[in-house]
Amino acid sequence: MRFDSRFLEEIKERISISDVVGRRVSWDKRKTQASKGDYWACCPFHGEKTPSFHCDNRKGRYYCFGCGESGDHFKFMTSLDGVSFPEAVTRLAEEAGLQLPAQDPEAEKRQQQRATLIDVMQMARQYFIDQLQTDEGAKARAYLRDRGLSFEVQKTFGIGYAPEGRNKLKQYLVDQKIDPKQIEACGLVVFGPDIAVSYDRFRDRIMFPIEDVRGRTIAFGGRALSSDVPAKYLNSPETELFKKSNILFNHSRARKTIYDQNQAIVAEGYMDVIALHAAGFHNAVAPLGTALTENHLQLLWKMCAEPILCFDGDGAGVRAAHRSIDIALSHLVPGKSLRFALLPEGLDPDDLIKQSGSEAMGTVVNQARPLADMIWARETSGAMFDTPERRAQLEDTLKKIAYEIKNEAVRRHYDQDFRQRLQSYFGVQKNYAKKPYGNNNYNKGNYTQGARGGNRNTPSAPRNTASESLMNSALMKSGAAMPPLREVLMIVSVFNHPQIGYECFDAFAALELSNGELQQLHSVLLDLFSSSLSDENGAEIDLTRDSLMKALEKKQFLPLIQRLERQLQNLNIWQALKEADKNDARKGFEQAHLLYLRNHALHEELKLAQKALAEDYTEANFQRLNEIWHEINSNQGVDAIIEGFGAASGRPESGF
Repeated sequence: MRFDSRFLEEIKERISISDVVGRRVSWDKRKTQASKGDYWACCPFHGEKTPSFHCDNRKGRYYCFGCGESGDHFKFMTSLDGVSFPEAVTRLAEEAGLQLPAQDPEAEKRQQQRATLIDVMQMARQYFIDQLQTDEGAKARAYLRDRGLSFEVQKTFGIGYAPEGRNKLKQYLVDQKIDPKQIEACGLVVFGPDIAVSYDRFRDRIMFPIEDVRGRTIAFGGRALSSDVPAKYLNSPETELFKKSNILFNHSRARKTIYDQNQAIVAEGYMDVIALHAAGFHNAVAPLGTALTENHLQLLWKMCAEPILCFDGDGAGVRAAHRSIDIALSHLVPGKSLRFALLPEGLDPDDLIKQSGSEAMGTVVNQARPLADMIWARETSGAMFDTPERRAQLEDTLKKIAYEIKNEAVRRHYDQDFRQRLQSYFGVQKNYAKKPYGNNNYNKGNYTQGARGGNRNTPSAPRNTASESLMNSALMKSGAAMPPLREVLMIVSVFNHPQIGYECFDAFAALELSNGELQQLHSVLLDLFSSSLSDENGAEIDLTRDSLMKALEKKQFLPLIQRLERQLQNLNIWQALKEADKNDARKGFEQAHLLYLRNHALHEELKLAQKALAEDYTEANFQRLNEIWHEINSNQGVDAIIEGFGAASGRPESGF
């Protein structure tokens, strides 16, 4: 609705700007002169240590000399609290003791209807909560207990139970003198011209209230307790109150924490959000019954600069992440983006927290990848770029992706980022304006021509260093992030031959693994090797494969180690398996570790060489870069691991 300027000014006269702002900042006592209406604080819009945020009661305005943010009462609430302008006016008018101006008749009628429907939804919410505590709700309580949802969490989220029966909620509301048309308008019953008698939409389901940004119940989500129903999860239909593309589950509850932490975790569903909240992540929200929409993005960006999208570690989760990328691209602006946290395969947030604790979930969130990384991974994962045409296709695809970004500044930086990634990946260097040999072949922006005239070969990066058998493996075909084989080999070697873990503990402990699952498994193994075991007489004993297996099974890491073993088995890499001779296993670990160290060193050298060439394009710098690339590409990685072991006893007869 529109508000008269005189009404807005009257609100400002009754409430000082320092009262509105002071709820979110702490005034600096040294600079503030309250008697003059002059207030100073550290800016709530950007991080700073020295107060540069000024609030002037006489003008009814605020201004930050650091970031330039400025506005009045209503702008502060819409910018920092994420509320709409009408909501900001409504809240401050109530605080000021002012009646809102009358709307036009139709708008006023709709507003009254919405208020009445919200009352009906609140009654339904309380009915479901009460039903959870009845005898009929016992199985629902058992389900919640099995899911680890405490009574406190149930109370916080208003969780209830919709009993079996076609008309129990409907009859309850009718008994409370609620018009059946209002019950239908709330989406609480199924009705229509082909349905003679309307009936309850939610039956025998755990009920989760869905709230608007002000915490009012506007819809419900229901989780079926029976396994033979068509839909395990069922949300309310869209109504006058509920537009699912505009609503984030837990928005009102999480909003303040998101503002304070400048971080939002966006999960896939309300069960994920509840599990995260119970584990201490009070900044979690989720879309409802739909993929992330443009409206969801705008809601999130009002609260923080880079929301973290957290997806399940399966194919559906990866596809959801990719859809979010496509939605976000055209809306990117300076300072507003997304990050992506992908959970270990087969786990959702609830599974991970139960399996490894909230610390493991925190690690996943802290390792969230930038949007540019996700785009690069999507376009290159599991692909081969062994021909000029395929490399050109990748370059063309990335150009088109960058072109989808409407904001010119962001588009330019994405284009630059993609070019740098291509240069690093393929070893392609651009020419620079500097011409050390006075040659006219140097044109800024074109690919390298010969330093002394004519074309020359540029350094060439590996299109994909994996062998053919590895490329055809299920892991690569799935498009999942491929852990380096040398890392898998070292982990499996230590598991199957624990003596290696003791003999090479320092080397094993210093590993910086590139795969999230391997990082977690590595941490668990280190803890086990660091702890002391005793026999029945109190004497210290070493870990064995069996004791490791029992410990990993208890910590629910056994499926992962078995999957890694199958990966090596399928690739004929038998040196790390339990059947291998202990000397072969030790040599395998040592060679894999040498490859690991050399790979790290080479990539550090590569960065220095690229920087040197960019600063001074000389023949010597170019040759050095070329040598490093050729060493990286010399097939010493996977092929050396596969073919270079087994001198002591040869391949075991039980090998694969």
